[in-house]
Amino acid sequence: MNDEEKWNSGNAPQNDRDTKRFNEPPIYEHYNMHQTYVNETGQEPEKKKRRKKSGGRKLASTISLAVVFGLVAGVVFQGVNFFAAQYMGTTTDDAEPQIETAQLAVSASSDDAASEGTDSSENGTDDAAQSVSAQTGSVSDVAKAAMPTVVAITSVSIQEIPNYFRAFGFGYGDTQQYSSEGSGSGIIVGENDDELLIATNNHVVDGATTLSVCFAGSDVVNAEAETVNMSSESDSDGDVNVEDAVSAKIKGTDETNDLAVVAVQKSDIPEDTLSQIKIAQLGDSDSVEVGEQVVAIGNALGYGQSVTSGWISALNRSISTSDGTTSDGLIQTDAAINPGNSGGALLNMQGEVVGINSAKYADSAVEGMGYAIPISKAQPILENLMNRQTRDKVEDDSKAAYLGVTSADLSMEAIQMYDMPEGAFVIRVDKDSAAGEAGIQKGDIIVSFDGQTVSGREDLENKLAYYEAGESVDVVVSRADNGEYVQKTISVTLGNRSDYTG
Repeated sequence: MNDEEKWNSGNAPQNDRDTKRFNEPPIYEHYNMHQTYVNETGQEPEKKKRRKKSGGRKLASTISLAVVFGLVAGVVFQGVNFFAAQYMGTTTDDAEPQIETAQLAVSASSDDAASEGTDSSENGTDDAAQSVSAQTGSVSDVAKAAMPTVVAITSVSIQEIPNYFRAFGFGYGDTQQYSSEGSGSGIIVGENDDELLIATNNHVVDGATTLSVCFAGSDVVNAEAETVNMSSESDSDGDVNVEDAVSAKIKGTDETNDLAVVAVQKSDIPEDTLSQIKIAQLGDSDSVEVGEQVVAIGNALGYGQSVTSGWISALNRSISTSDGTTSDGLIQTDAAINPGNSGGALLNMQGEVVGINSAKYADSAVEGMGYAIPISKAQPILENLMNRQTRDKVEDDSKAAYLGVTSADLSMEAIQMYDMPEGAFVIRVDKDSAAGEAGIQKGDIIVSFDGQTVSGREDLENKLAYYEAGESVDVVVSRADNGEYVQKTISVTLGNRSDYTG
């Protein structure tokens, strides 16, 4: 503070109205050593007796106070952590995720142009961040970064076929059941406190009674054999607890978009495996252009992870699969996508997932036409499925839920001709059933069940199999109103199947 500021300061002595120095200029005193001062009475003031300073005593007091303060602070800190963990459900370890996100590590020999661009950047940290996110690597760089994020999925389902030998007097019943195993892929897209969350195709897990997941480095062939063996044991509860495979459960499905999320308990994953796997980095499929190079990773033919590379051949493709479903807005690539690749990752050269491999056009006259679901389209659907409660299929008939409707699938011709929404068409509502009491009517189209889209009769029945009697769910129906279909949300308390089937 300069002299002028001191003079104008409100706290300066010259501005003190309670003294005689008001409006007087400031007085600067000189500090003189051993000078005697005289008070207003003309007498020399009494000298205060100076106490001898005890340095050792003060030092001991300071150390004692520091120790006490440290102990008190430590007790308070631990008490706050204990209270937060017990009553607020939080821990100090929640600041960082337990599993890292995959990052592309570009080798020195790959993409010299990108590195030169980075060196020439002079615009600070923002430009540096953009150059890092835009760096590209070789196929081997992308594979090395993304392999820990891709898993192999093995499913076992029970299939029914007509009993053709019944006509000749062999066997019992009109149908026979047999166990069928299949292979697919998945992408680690997230985690919560207890689970690892994996995105895949709905057709990979559809109808599965047993699911297992193998991570990078696992022996997938042995894991598939173990899964089949576990499912065939009469006393098996459906869990797979072997070194090569980890039991998984379906968290949510969207049959219309051919997407699903499965969950694996972190406690079931070996620690050395948990330290190696990573969460995939999702990209922006809307910015993908025809002619860009891509890499496909998946469990081809159930033999384990394999890597293929190709190019973006086309965008916004529509295809019809063998089961009659139609998929729109797909990415077409010539990267080899074989059976078992479904649910695997299609990555750009920055190591980001831009698509979920879904289908391949199979024909002896066709080569190199694979399709993937764009990640920008899939991401909001996957986030909704990831936030759902993980459920087990209800095997006890005394607890199984019953809706009380008979439904049918809508043909594509009817949907297009009458502008009807896709869903399960209600052709009958049972008397005094849960659906009837809630207000569901004949002619309604059930388009959503507990927040999950419904594509048809079988899809509705599959979703209902995971609910117990007495649970309340929201059912969204489309109802005809003056020639138009209007959606209505109805709350239904599910009934007990045993009350209607005996």
